[in-house]
Amino acid sequence: MKFKYVLENKWWQEIFILVFSFILFTLNDWILILSWRGFFSGLVYFFILYAHAQINRFFFLPLLLKDHKPLLYLLLTSLVILVFSVILYETSTEILYKNCFLYKSSHQKTYPFQLSTLAGTLVCILGSTLILEHYREQKKNTSKTLLYNEARLSTLKEQLNPHFLFNTFNTLYGISLQYPEQTSDMIMQVSQLMRYQVENSSKEFVSIDDEISFISSYIQLEKERVGYRCKIEYTADLEEGKHCKIAPMLLISFIENAFKHGACTIEDCFVTIVLKVKENKLFLSISNSIPTKKKAVVSTKIGLKNTKKRLEIIYPEKYKLEIEPMEKVFNVNLEIDLS
Repeated sequence: MKFKYVLENKWWQEIFILVFSFILFTLNDWILILSWRGFFSGLVYFFILYAHAQINRFFFLPLLLKDHKPLLYLLLTSLVILVFSVILYETSTEILYKNCFLYKSSHQKTYPFQLSTLAGTLVCILGSTLILEHYREQKKNTSKTLLYNEARLSTLKEQLNPHFLFNTFNTLYGISLQYPEQTSDMIMQVSQLMRYQVENSSKEFVSIDDEISFISSYIQLEKERVGYRCKIEYTADLEEGKHCKIAPMLLISFIENAFKHGACTIEDCFVTIVLKVKENKLFLSISNSIPTKKKAVVSTKIGLKNTKKRLEIIYPEKYKLEIEPMEKVFNVNLEIDLS
């Protein structure tokens, strides 16, 4: 947790870069520092390197990253590195190296060596800085995206829950007209559906068993309403996926839609639903008839639209949805990776 805090805190990052680069560029010279004078000379030498890198970072690098002027950046970088190589050479040979042994060979007292040391320090410090800034920026963007998605999901759920309530009471109304003696039992079933919705719609995920039980109860309710005139087939195979979890109230819109449009007339009609979980993947296949003469269906057009948006937010790049309206059959095939 402490290391994570260092990565995400700007000032701790600066300290980390300073210490890291100091150790990196003085590691081979520690055995040559035999006095406080030598230690002080090493600090002066390093801070010249560090000052050069920071000048490039704050004054020249924005020309490349923000203003998109690579040629100007390269020109200024080359010019300043030449100036600093002269400063570093004069400082090291005339002041730092004169009275202490902070070098191992004579080539270290040359302009090319100082220039290459400046270039190496520049790459090291700028590289570390850019990596950490990129991490911090990505973390910030990820947090913004999560907050935005949570807000969108909250809005979608607020729209979706009344939509489900609206459709369920329409179903209950249809049953009460056809079989008034069953109304009390149906009200109990609807209350159980409402309880599940209230208790679970605010959760991020629920067990696949609970969600399928909810769907099965809803299909049973529809069978009571239109089963006498509509061929309803429903199979669910969850043997390989009992441990999986899924976003609640995600599949019900496709099933509601099948019954709303596929069983809206008294002529022969059908609704076929196949639900399977295999290798941590959920497969939902729905087919419903499209009657040639159908009644006008009251639709808020919220359910499917919101469900598609929820799929995009909760399962980005982890789902496949195919909706195929044909002349007499409407097909929906959904695959979700639940892992």
